[in-house]
Amino acid sequence: MAELTSDLILKAYAYGVFPMAKSRADHTVFWVQPKLRGVLPLDDFHVSRSLRKTLRQGKFTVTVDRAFGEVLEGCAETTPQRVDTWINSEIVRLFTELHHAGVAHSVETWLDGQLVGGLYGLAMGSAFFGESMFSRATDASKVALCHLVGILRVGDFTLLDTQFITDHLARFGVVEISQADYLTQLTAALTRSGKFGPALNQRDLEAALFSQCNTQIS
Repeated sequence: MAELTSDLILKAYAYGVFPMAKSRADHTVFWVQPKLRGVLPLDDFHVSRSLRKTLRQGKFTVTVDRAFGEVLEGCAETTPQRVDTWINSEIVRLFTELHHAGVAHSVETWLDGQLVGGLYGLAMGSAFFGESMFSRATDASKVALCHLVGILRVGDFTLLDTQFITDHLARFGVVEISQADYLTQLTAALTRSGKFGPALNQRDLEAALFSQCNTQIS
């Protein structure tokens, strides 16, 4: 395998390929290109009534790119429910470089001044590749995802890639598409420019999420 560099990572993503590690303790990574890809259609985002209430309460403070390294470590940490992760030291190194280059971003949720959740991913063209999320408080990662979708809508992104689909993500509207369909969407997204902006205030988040007639409330 060629030496892994941040430039090589960007080229791989442009072809629909991404890196993973077998475990956090493993020092190597391998390339993945799923036959079925998870994507979250930005015009078909599902928000439960309880989550909408949480957003309106303003319980969490949300920031962007304020604690990228901490979010990365939060996503990589083990928990009683997750005894191992695919984020190893090489993934951390590469995405830290990409963050410093202004390509990788994080969304953080804070409660009483403590980081309690967040997510990170990679922005290219009008595509955002969601990598991982973590939560140490109820709804913390869900709120981060809502803010991510709001930011992507405001920034004219067209593709939110979740890599895989899980029961948790399916509740938000994530669907599986074929590799061919994904590559078609990816190619189109890379020809356009999206702007990954700062955290949205409450009014702008409401406008981005709920002024869209096709946002579903359940």
